[in-house]
Amino acid sequence: MGETEEVRLLGVWFSPYAIRPKIALRLKSVDYDYVEEDLFGSKSELLLKSNPVHNKVPVLIHNNKPILESLNIVEYIDETWNASGPSILPSHPHDRAQARFWSAFVDDKWFPALKAAAITKSEEAKEKGMKEVEGGLLQLEEAFVSISKGNPFFGGEAIGFMDICLGSFVGILKAREKLKGEKLLDESKIPFLCKWANEFLSDDTVKNVVPEIDKVVEFLGELEVRAQSAVSKT
Repeated sequence: MGETEEVRLLGVWFSPYAIRPKIALRLKSVDYDYVEEDLFGSKSELLLKSNPVHNKVPVLIHNNKPILESLNIVEYIDETWNASGPSILPSHPHDRAQARFWSAFVDDKWFPALKAAAITKSEEAKEKGMKEVEGGLLQLEEAFVSISKGNPFFGGEAIGFMDICLGSFVGILKAREKLKGEKLLDESKIPFLCKWANEFLSDDTVKNVVPEIDKVVEFLGELEVRAQSAVSKT
């Protein structure tokens, strides 16, 4: 990386989406300045200027050019610093397509179901939502066995694209287990995914990036109160 290059990341400490580029930047050994945004307060002018469409984090600013959307940023990091560190996206087109497919499944179907189940006041809707979440984890278990081919990660021997995508939510799953007694990472149902989750959290690239579980537990409690309060006002 040249001396003239400037890399900044706008994020929120808790956001799984902001965790993703942090892991990618560490994998590629890229030095960057981190700017913490206020989740509940007013958004910085830099954020509003950099992401005028969605006004949300994460935003990577590379030499004054903003790159938006977490997995899009991860791909950009992989391509821009391709000579540094391991490749994040698989080299084979089919493997790349698989990684993108399952990442879209996580972001478009699985996590929205978990989010909806977490904030609904209806017990029936919560139960239905959690069944969908558990079903999704069973599908991801099968995908992991198929894609990893006996290796510790979706990406093989090292953390890759799909590991970053799903791994960014592992802290939330473990925090919800502590907070709500929801054992979504259940060794009797998804043993391979449970082992993968522990491998992911203990990896040197991830250790200091993913927030402490107890801190997430406290924050989730606060977030739930805010969300239910907002629902009751509508």
